[in-house]
Amino acid sequence: MQHLGFPLHTIIIFIIFVVAALFVDLVGHKNDKIMSLKSASLWSIFWVLVSVVFGVFLYYEHGGEMAKLFFAGYILEKSLSVDNLFVIMAIFTWFKIPQNYRHKVLYFGILGAIVFRLIFVAIGSGLFMLGSWMQIIFGLVVLYSAILMLKNNDSDDDEIEDYSNHLAYKFVYKYFSVFPKIVGHSFFINKNTVQSELNKNPNLNFLNKKTWLIATPLFLCLCVIEVSDVMFAFDSVPAVIAVSQEPLIIYSAMIFAILGLRAMYFVLEALKKYLVYLEKSVIVLLFFIGFKIIINALNAMFDLEFEISSTISLIAIFTILGLGVLASVFVGKNKIFLICNLL
Repeated sequence: MQHLGFPLHTIIIFIIFVVAALFVDLVGHKNDKIMSLKSASLWSIFWVLVSVVFGVFLYYEHGGEMAKLFFAGYILEKSLSVDNLFVIMAIFTWFKIPQNYRHKVLYFGILGAIVFRLIFVAIGSGLFMLGSWMQIIFGLVVLYSAILMLKNNDSDDDEIEDYSNHLAYKFVYKYFSVFPKIVGHSFFINKNTVQSELNKNPNLNFLNKKTWLIATPLFLCLCVIEVSDVMFAFDSVPAVIAVSQEPLIIYSAMIFAILGLRAMYFVLEALKKYLVYLEKSVIVLLFFIGFKIIINALNAMFDLEFEISSTISLIAIFTILGLGVLASVFVGKNKIFLICNLL
């Protein structure tokens, strides 16, 4: 019996792969610990191997053609999603989320991405023609994030004690309760915890909507990351659909690529500490990504016959990051042996 173009056992094995991978990731990072460069690198290799194993399974079960389509979609999605890493870094900087809480936010961000990608694949690429105006707005938001990151470049590690003046907090607090302070790694807290925190910090500006559960700034950050992923899906999902019209191939390629991006983020985050000019190159990249999103959206709307392709985007990413690494090694305070000692 065929489901989504494949036998039922193939669907079940794919689900088992994803659920097992998410479980392993959750257990492997259940403690709020900062991920080292070595750990992030090993996890990146692990996710690539998991994807290869599933591709090999498709090869033996359904032939070389299906395996080729899977790997083509996987590589394309991975390439197109790299931009999202730098936007996520800017979002974390904007919210000043402590390093040890970022993995949990990204973990649940991946769960949301799995759901949204399923919806997008089910609807098909036709939906994305409606997204040009949204992409322009998002591109402007990315440019704004780059400006904020540039302004706060020297104080990224400072934590925000009171979020009541944060733009995201101001936007949502009129509609539901958000506590103006990060409380551990919790996305929501109850009124007893709120009272305990207010006793410790009586000057906090907190507007209670009399709800049982109160969101924290960590949840606001998660929501912004989900919006970011949805916006990038307008670019990546139609491209992967163009590679293959098999829903399972499309969806599995995207999910396995997304699973590995989180570890890639922490490789970048870890390198940033030791390569002093890498973060500045990330800011340059954010400006590039913001303009790329706007230009490609305008091209889709008005057929300008000019767009920044994924190939040009990847070349720009590697060039700008490469210059940041070289500047750190030859101009900055750090030497190349510091990186070697981390591995």
